[in-house]
Amino acid sequence: MTDADLPLDVRRGFHHTLEEIRQEMVHMAALVTEGIPRATETLLSQDLAEAQAIVDGDDPLDAKAVELEETCYQVLALQQPMASDLRSIVTAVRMIAEIERSGDLVVNIAKSARRILGNEIPARLRGLIGQMGEEATTLFRVAMDSYIDGDAALAAAIDDLDDRLDSLHRDYIQEIFRANHDGDISVQVAIQLALVGRYYERIGDHAVNIGERVRYMVTGWLPEHTGAARVAARRSSRDEPPRG
Repeated sequence: MTDADLPLDVRRGFHHTLEEIRQEMVHMAALVTEGIPRATETLLSQDLAEAQAIVDGDDPLDAKAVELEETCYQVLALQQPMASDLRSIVTAVRMIAEIERSGDLVVNIAKSARRILGNEIPARLRGLIGQMGEEATTLFRVAMDSYIDGDAALAAAIDDLDDRLDSLHRDYIQEIFRANHDGDISVQVAIQLALVGRYYERIGDHAVNIGERVRYMVTGWLPEHTGAARVAARRSSRDEPPRG
């Protein structure tokens, strides 16, 4: 059965549900996008009250993620969507998880303010933290823009954009080693700051994953397809009889 075979009122209800899921996901992602610079500033200022507010704000995001996933599963079970509608629902399920995990990483950044309380972060590291926060925010915003616009080309560009954040992260880790070696920060603070860098890098990874899901939604492409094609080509090469 295709979408066209369904009664008009059923089709309208189905697409209304899809739009509601889409809007709720965009709202969830906006909270994460706004939370990244907020958590960054909280870390740099070591504002414990703001850190707690960010931590407390994660529960509604988690609850919404569970609710939306359940709605998606209900749509899959009851409506049995086909083609692009099926890809939209599958994409939503995967993206909800990416958004929720990114929200957890924002919380982890805020929590780090507690763990380094009373320890000064050297200027060079503060600058790199600020830059990583900006890059992570940009990546996440671009990923969601690609979803909102259904822009597969923009989604495909996110992986390259993530290179900037990866480069900053490498510089940041090197600077942590230098600062610890010179006695500017303790081992404990160095470890905590290294974790902070990893949180930003993972947010970037989630943005890349969102971009891949958008490409799947729009075109049916997945990164796994490239690997599968390589495997098929190798098998074909092995099975091909030698030429005389």
